Amino acid sequence: MKTQGNALLTGSPKGRTLISIDERLEQEVIQAQQQVPQSQERQLMLTRLVDEILRSRRVARLPVSQPLFGIYKDIYERAWLQLLQYLSEELDNYNPIHLSVRVWVNNLRDRAFQKILDNEQLKNMALEAQKHPHHTELHQYALGELVEAIRLSGKLAHPHQMRFSSPHFYKLVYEEAVNKTLAYICRKIHTYDPERGDKKFMNWVNFRLDRSVIELYHEFSNPTISQLPAISDLERILQQEKPPSLFEIVRERIEEDADNVFKKASIRHRPDANFQAIALARLSGKTWEEISTSFKISIPTLSVFFQRCCQKFYSQLRQ
Repeated sequence: MKTQGNALLTGSPKGRTLISIDERLEQEVIQAQQQVPQSQERQLMLTRLVDEILRSRRVARLPVSQPLFGIYKDIYERAWLQLLQYLSEELDNYNPIHLSVRVWVNNLRDRAFQKILDNEQLKNMALEAQKHPHHTELHQYALGELVEAIRLSGKLAHPHQMRFSSPHFYKLVYEEAVNKTLAYICRKIHTYDPERGDKKFMNWVNFRLDRSVIELYHEFSNPTISQLPAISDLERILQQEKPPSLFEIVRERIEEDADNVFKKASIRHRPDANFQAIALARLSGKTWEEISTSFKISIPTLSVFFQRCCQKFYSQLRQ
């Protein structure tokens, strides 16, 4: 059997026919359906199908010049077993008349990865990326794997939808916010602290995504505009790079908290209600009422604490 582009040559030398990879995949699925359930023949065909489907995987891809290792090998093996289970359960329900084989198998593959890409696996991928020095081949590989895993996990939040009058406009802003968030994750991966955010990696990601949506919302919101911008207008605006504002710089310094001073300053007996958490909530556009509800602390108490901290950290913030 020889390959030619995205097709395969099959049959005898005199009667070879050209079939696409998808056609061959469909044939293999139909042949597997014809085998007796739970039989050795069907199981063998299913394992071959799993191998074939995972060749086009988006996560746990082979790094350059070496086999899979560590967390990526573990993810691949888990996904392999999960996909085999899904195939076994749903093989007999597949009908090529209603759905193309490529759409069907890609859906099963992505579902398998979504199932196993929990917060623990994503955290381990982030920690793996931290191990490698900037600009090295393995660092770039680890970041690429992490970004694809985040997208595929289904754990990205969709914050502040009610602020937008148009679902279409929200979708455009949200996609840009996701891109900004993932770029931030790649730049700041070495600042990730697995002990923060309830020890859940996606809490760190979604916190940044929440802020990005709010930033873009304020950037594109204008009460004097009666119509929403066209897609071309929005793309042109998004492509204009701006230097970070003083507001953004201060917010980033509070979030990074290099000396851990903002997090240490907290309301008595409430380490979670610290200056960093409260300040970032305010800078993200939350009202005092929302913050009060979130922490279950009265507004006067929050306000007094916040003002005292602003005075205490005046010199750091001013710098």
